[in-house]
Amino acid sequence: MTREEVVRKHKMYNLQSWSVQGKINPKAIKKAEGIYLYDYDGQRYSDMSSQLVNMNLGHGNKEIVEAIREQAGKFCYMAPSYAVESRGNLAELIIKLMPDNMGKVFFTNAGADANENAIKIARMYTGRQKIFSRYRSYHGSTYGAANLTGEPRRYPSEPGIPGFVHFFDPYVYREKITFESEEEASRFYVEKLREQILYEGADNVAAIVMETITGSNGVIIPPKGYLPGVRKLCDEYGILMICDEVMTGWCRTGKMFAFENFGVKPDLVTFAKGVTCGYVPLGGVAVSKRIASYFDDHALLCGLTYSGHPLACAAGVACVNYYLEHDIAAHVRAVGAVLGEELEECKKRFACVGDVRYIGLFSAVELVKDKETKEALVPYGKDPQGIMGKIIGMLAQRGFMTYSHENMIIVAPPLIITEGQLREEMEKMKEVLDIVDKEFL
Repeated sequence: MTREEVVRKHKMYNLQSWSVQGKINPKAIKKAEGIYLYDYDGQRYSDMSSQLVNMNLGHGNKEIVEAIREQAGKFCYMAPSYAVESRGNLAELIIKLMPDNMGKVFFTNAGADANENAIKIARMYTGRQKIFSRYRSYHGSTYGAANLTGEPRRYPSEPGIPGFVHFFDPYVYREKITFESEEEASRFYVEKLREQILYEGADNVAAIVMETITGSNGVIIPPKGYLPGVRKLCDEYGILMICDEVMTGWCRTGKMFAFENFGVKPDLVTFAKGVTCGYVPLGGVAVSKRIASYFDDHALLCGLTYSGHPLACAAGVACVNYYLEHDIAAHVRAVGAVLGEELEECKKRFACVGDVRYIGLFSAVELVKDKETKEALVPYGKDPQGIMGKIIGMLAQRGFMTYSHENMIIVAPPLIITEGQLREEMEKMKEVLDIVDKEFL
């Protein structure tokens, strides 16, 4: 097929997510390798968002492809009630990588239904109904996950399901209060959360669900002491702590899981994306030994036709082993330090860059009209002039492929990127930020 035929069929027969269908102009990709994508004219683009922050090991990883091929040669599917080698091996690998309080895994198809089932498990285990989550969050677009989500993508699912309560992130950059330290900020946010729990009735709250690091809504990294403070609240009131590691898991932050950076042990962990790097869809919920043992005597009322799909689990085993055997986490920490240097230079150099936030190879550039007032380049939930789309388009013209959300540009390349490749791409970012300074402020 030609590029024109591929694009025509995409536009004619596909409903493209999060898009006004009449305005889409998709780029047709013919092949992909490593961190690069190639179009039908042979032009190369760098995948600087790892697609949807899931292609952690890049495109064309031979170990993962071979594992899928080998499993397909045996059988492609087996129902969840059968014991399957790849399913058992991946569950064992995951639990061994988790903290010592974790016990078992329930596999799902992706991140949204991982969060759906985590909610159900928390409600069944505690006998409570209310679920807390944050406003600046995205947990999926299925109905329960959309109600869990706090940002505008939840609106089509409202009026919502009863029992979902939202609270505010520790977004220190935009807080009206000036804190002397991160610890002081954490005490403030934790106490506000405690107050809200009490007003909702602590005995009614089953779980607090958080992206360990808020992802597409700005890579908001919790200040020192915040997650331990939330963990203490959960212990005090018998509430389960659920960490959504769908985006931050699998070495993205320089640790296998992001919560390891903050010294906490969740009760449930949801994951997806990097567990197979998107080669085959897979997600899951890891639960503590206490929760796992509860279901020894109580029915687990969760089920999916493709739970623990053999092809997906085979891909997962190969993928997780690759992280371990190649010490991807150490590589992320090393190259992530370079990314931090490049981002700090952007913050210092460009008037449009209000803040940069980064950990490992997970980062966001927050664009503003004025550094002093911190006025966002586009208002929350709106972009009437399509400014962010224009900026992402200018990056794409230079071969830097990523996405934006609100007034943030996400920079989260595949974890196999080299220092040289990263510096080459960040020069393109600087070219575009220079244009933003001149034309949009």
